[in-house]
Amino acid sequence: MRVGLVSDTHGVIDEAALDALHGVDAIVHAGDVCAADVLWALEAIAPVTAVVGNCDRTPLPGWDLPAIARTTIGGVSFLVIHDFADLGTIPEDVDVVVCGHSHRPRDEWHGHVRVINPGSATQRRHQPNRTVGVLEVTGGTAGRFELIELPSKR
Repeated sequence: MRVGLVSDTHGVIDEAALDALHGVDAIVHAGDVCAADVLWALEAIAPVTAVVGNCDRTPLPGWDLPAIARTTIGGVSFLVIHDFADLGTIPEDVDVVVCGHSHRPRDEWHGHVRVINPGSATQRRHQPNRTVGVLEVTGGTAGRFELIELPSKR
């Protein structure tokens, strides 16, 4: 299975981001969605799990976003939160934490838990390019993570 990872869309999801996520089996959005249209566009590709971010000030029509979400995809347990610093202790029963907020992509291990931030799909702050990610899940294991750089906007 392929899991699309996206964060910090800030109300905009362009064709380059949608094309990069085309064909995934599930999508995880780590907050700062800022517009329901973003989630509807992602939902047209695959089922979406999303959380609220610090810029999500109003309820999004049709979406009730929690601060923390849990989902299992392909036997892998995901915890989704906007700002990793808000998590505190990582629960023992989690395989992957997906976070956003910093706009800085990362893929690192905290003990037995993988922490992935796909960066921002819209704003290049603190990073050279806009990015999304795809995580391969096989046999209940989170495998290869691909960070996809999106073309610069002019």
